[in-house]
Amino acid sequence: MSAVKRARTEERSSSRSDALVGHTVDEAKALIPRTPEEKTTGQRLVVVLEKAALEVVQVKGKYELLNSDDHKNILAKSGKDISSYRPDITHQCLMMLLDSPLNKAGKLLIYVHTMNNVLIEVSPALRMPRTFKRFSGLIVELLNKNKIRAANSSEILMKVIANPVQKYLPAGGIKCGLSVDGRLLTCPQWLKSHDETKDSKGRCLIDTVPVTVVIGAVAHGEPCSVIKELAASPVVCVCRWN
Repeated sequence: MSAVKRARTEERSSSRSDALVGHTVDEAKALIPRTPEEKTTGQRLVVVLEKAALEVVQVKGKYELLNSDDHKNILAKSGKDISSYRPDITHQCLMMLLDSPLNKAGKLLIYVHTMNNVLIEVSPALRMPRTFKRFSGLIVELLNKNKIRAANSSEILMKVIANPVQKYLPAGGIKCGLSVDGRLLTCPQWLKSHDETKDSKGRCLIDTVPVTVVIGAVAHGEPCSVIKELAASPVVCVCRWN
């Protein structure tokens, strides 16, 4: 069975009711934001994974996800920084985000912006493959076909969308970037700093417009300039350790 078929089988057969925060499967599906209005209003968190190392390479007639473990020689010959090609970081981030109670409650939106300027929208309904091998097969198909559909329906689970990411982010919402070089704040401290931020109707902005957080999906280095451009607000640090 191919990596993509296995990933789809996992997505289809997995019972999502064990972490749906009090909702049935049908109720949880109804919570997933689908329209532009739903995606840019209400209490939600938008996460942008920036500088993700997702690039396809052809090896002996087959397409593979370029990474520092399997393609050292290819990276060295092309003069690329071997340590920068860590798609496993994006894999781990997506697993944690998609498995989170926040996502199960329909309160999370995820975008991935790669180092090659490819922008990907990830459906909250996606069941992320557990192994890196299966994840690699999924991403290779995505980058070749521009979309991944569910096995038993026409629902799109991942798709390549047009840049820039700013046009998909909530207008007027609170935005921030995360960086070890940012101002050190805990998450509660950062949220409290926005308690008094109101919308045009005098309502607390965090309650009415999704919060956007930009995170560098990198092993090292600092995509801070990109984060500042996307977030249009000061960069903060919630932990001094990478």
